Amino acid sequence: MVVLAASIVSKSGKILLSRQFVDMTRIRIEGLLAAFPKLVGTGKQHTYVETENVRYVYQPIEALYLLLVTNKQSNILEDLETLRLLSKLVTEYSYSPDEEGIGKSAFELIFAFDEVICLGHKENVTVAQVKQYCEMESHEEKLHKLVLQSKINETKDVMKRKASEIDKSKIDKNRGDKGGFMSMGSGRIETGFSELSISSSGSGFGSGSGFGGLTTDLDSFSTKPKGRQPSSATAPPKGFGMQLGKSQKTNQFLESLKAEGELIVDDVQPKVGTSRVAAAPLTDPVTLTVEEKLNVTLKRDGGISNFAVEGTLSLQILNQEDGLIQVQIETGGNPGILFKTHPNMNKELFSNENILGLKDPNRPFPTGPGGDEGGVGLLKWRMQSADESMVPLTINCWPSVSGNETYVSIEYEASAMFDLRNVVISVPLPALREAPNVRQIDGEWRYDSRNSILEWSILLIDNSNRSGSMEFVVPPADSSAFFPISVGFLATSTYSDLKVANIIPLRGGAAPKFSQRTKLITGDYKVV
Repeated sequence: MVVLAASIVSKSGKILLSRQFVDMTRIRIEGLLAAFPKLVGTGKQHTYVETENVRYVYQPIEALYLLLVTNKQSNILEDLETLRLLSKLVTEYSYSPDEEGIGKSAFELIFAFDEVICLGHKENVTVAQVKQYCEMESHEEKLHKLVLQSKINETKDVMKRKASEIDKSKIDKNRGDKGGFMSMGSGRIETGFSELSISSSGSGFGSGSGFGGLTTDLDSFSTKPKGRQPSSATAPPKGFGMQLGKSQKTNQFLESLKAEGELIVDDVQPKVGTSRVAAAPLTDPVTLTVEEKLNVTLKRDGGISNFAVEGTLSLQILNQEDGLIQVQIETGGNPGILFKTHPNMNKELFSNENILGLKDPNRPFPTGPGGDEGGVGLLKWRMQSADESMVPLTINCWPSVSGNETYVSIEYEASAMFDLRNVVISVPLPALREAPNVRQIDGEWRYDSRNSILEWSILLIDNSNRSGSMEFVVPPADSSAFFPISVGFLATSTYSDLKVANIIPLRGGAAPKFSQRTKLITGDYKVV
């Protein structure tokens, strides 16, 4: 017995499924199956048809035919037995005995046919055995998977216990090294600073110069949780004999953070530079600060989905006698920037003459140094754009898997609009046992193991390095694991190009000396 093919065709001759068990060209099997409907007579009871070369053994299944194509030397009794077994499998695996049901279960039927017929000869199997073979269920495999999963769960529990023990030992060691003081050191420092700030607003601390020195020290501590303290924090201003001791407490607090696992890095220059700029004390009677915050969302495949600039102009006056003034400004003439004055400002005066002054000219501006983040807000502006050329820094990330490693190439391109300082590009990484292998970099890098972030630092980007790249290698990981990439930088020029032209005294006399601070910082700048 040699079964050439097992097929399912419609009564109109459409081939729904066919499985060949001997070498046969597609043209030949299609010709044999196309000839079958013409050979089947109507009203005949027998279920086989012979031609010169082959024999068709068939069984009607509603509007279909289940068909075996055999050679003429085949045993027809065995062929009929094979046909009955295949018909049971068709009803077992197909949803319905029609074209749609056969189409949905075609591959299951082919696999079942293969278990019944091998190389044209029938296997001694039953319907139950065929189902078991096709399901390929193994008790040993299930048991192995259960054992493997139990080992994984046990390892995770051990890892959690070990991590908890390590954290507990670090805390105990820190308490033992620092004694009873450091258990409440953070609270003491915070309370001490708040008390000094409240007392300074009253009359108990004397002159404004001493107040300014205190504010500088507080700013340097609050804006610099990592790295070395600025020189202004260690030099005691006049009138504060306990200033040096407070700096020592600050250093002890940083040491306790190190002992608890916080990464306090002294040699990352971008963060040090940013903090120094923020903590610069006020020296001129009048200081005007122009600050723009840049929020950008770039797409990883190119393009921009969000670009917004939010700017403010704030005023800080040291002495009350300089409070009766007006500020004349010059804007860069960018038509995309929308300016909005403070409600207390004279809007008509600003729109006609670009002069910022209070509605009541006899009312002075508030005085007193508020630090770099303080001051009186005079003007706000906003700009949005969909032009990618307005983006000062673009990042391209190219992860590629090769074997058991993932090669990640990152490059930046900076526009010529700004010189960027203290640039930090933070790339998230998958969980690693050790630091990534950085093979090439333009700048410096640092790996934050706690947060699994690779920080790429460039001190200055100017005309000498408008583009740069970094390449590192990590174990195999999905490309989405390296996003979103966060970017931070500082620039000393802005999109608005706003400048303070003059200070106009309302009481006459010489205008007070003034200075202008201009900076562009990043808010939410990322590549997604």
